[in-house]
Amino acid sequence: MNFQSRRGFLVEVGRGMITASLGLAVADEFGFAPMFDWDDPKRLEFGTLDPLVTCLAETPAEKLNVVLVEKLRAGTSLRDLTAAAALLNARTFGGQDYVGFHTMMALAPAYRMSLESQAQRQALPVLKVLYRNTNHIQERNKSRADVLQTTTPGESGTNLKNGESLRDAVRGNDLEKAERIFATIAGGSASDTFNALLPTVQDGIDVHRVVMPHRVWDLLDVIGSEHAHTLLRQSIHYCLQNEPRASERNRQVRTLLPKLLDQYSLLAKTPGTRMPDDAEVERLSRFIFAGTPEDAGKLAAIALSEGMSPVAVGEAIALAANQLLLRDHGRTQKEVQAGKPLGSVHGDSIGLHACDSANAWRGMARAGNPRNTFASLILGACQVAVDRTERGGDFLKWEPWPNAEHLAKLTVKEPDLLLREADAAIRANDQARACAAIYRYGELGYPEQAAFDLLLRFAVSEDGALHAEKYYRTAREEFAAARPAFRWRHACSLARVTASEFGLAAPGHAQACELLKV
Repeated sequence: MNFQSRRGFLVEVGRGMITASLGLAVADEFGFAPMFDWDDPKRLEFGTLDPLVTCLAETPAEKLNVVLVEKLRAGTSLRDLTAAAALLNARTFGGQDYVGFHTMMALAPAYRMSLESQAQRQALPVLKVLYRNTNHIQERNKSRADVLQTTTPGESGTNLKNGESLRDAVRGNDLEKAERIFATIAGGSASDTFNALLPTVQDGIDVHRVVMPHRVWDLLDVIGSEHAHTLLRQSIHYCLQNEPRASERNRQVRTLLPKLLDQYSLLAKTPGTRMPDDAEVERLSRFIFAGTPEDAGKLAAIALSEGMSPVAVGEAIALAANQLLLRDHGRTQKEVQAGKPLGSVHGDSIGLHACDSANAWRGMARAGNPRNTFASLILGACQVAVDRTERGGDFLKWEPWPNAEHLAKLTVKEPDLLLREADAAIRANDQARACAAIYRYGELGYPEQAAFDLLLRFAVSEDGALHAEKYYRTAREEFAAARPAFRWRHACSLARVTASEFGLAAPGHAQACELLKV
């Protein structure tokens, strides 16, 4: 081997590490090596998934459902369709397009929703998001180059693995350096790559900044770890694009987080295992909800330093965020937009964004190393307090739904009648009645599955202003993780959002139903 330069040596070492870890045949089969450019940038390729990626990119949107249903009947899996759509989306938009990155964040939820659905309806959640993906790609200027192209590893240093070098490159608005650092980091395991990315994500508390890597991580069992680098790169582009506009809030976070990690010696600790009782979780949740961002972060840091389980701290944060949805008075007249009418709480509402953010911080805490577990939960608590105060509304005085008045109007108690009541309320956009019906259903101890089957159908059929799939999955995950005393709060908020979003059908959904004969 004849290396002409130190860079050439590093390149070949990097290539060797990747090939050694996967095996030459496997690396070639999965198209892993083409992520890295050894000479000049070129289009990303995805091995055996390339034909599906091309199909999704080039089939006219109005014909896409027909083509994809034929492929499903011929044996193509929903898993492969989801993986191909994720890779196409990442290559095209790279985390730098509003509709594009919302579609990316919907892919993992849509796939999980398909696994919950009845056999004949399983394709519908995925087809819905794939239609959105292809349609937006084709609506966009076709002459634009892909945002993500192949990259070259070429940075070294002691701070690569812990993510500090990557974070500093993003802070310095140096995309080329950040890409090279991340390409080098990606020569390790997917877990190491994810943990090295998180300090950059934790440099701010914008909802999209935190939900994107969480939902990408949730896709790894679908796309395979060999594509982790491609999907996680989107967060670098998103964070760097927003760096020049970094808010005062983010600058405060960059001071507060290291201060709390140091003050409570969390970098020297491992996560605790103490599980508090329901009353203590409720109390912590209320303090986080009512506090300033700094106080909320401090409360989380204290609880973690004293050995409270991250699971319990995360639940308190999720319950605090849930209050923002249950208490919200809905959009005011000045906040009304197309598809988001007066009084609505779906789409990018305060509470929905807060719940998605809290869920993402919890997910990253579970997947992260001890340092990132602590940091994610501290920031998750901060973000709930920021969401309560930053966008207006007197949330501390407003009462959570359903209230006594809402519940008094219910005259039925049988499970099937309560679900019919919820269904009718959703179709009438009656948020209070939908919320009350689901609350009473849960209060009486009826099986959860029938309630979620109802809510799932609407999450699939309705447009939801880009948030229907993502929030359905957030509520479902939080319900599953919650203690019995708290879990139906998440179902109530989902019922409220479902009633809010009803009436604007998802593009392509009716055609997909007709093709699948459902």
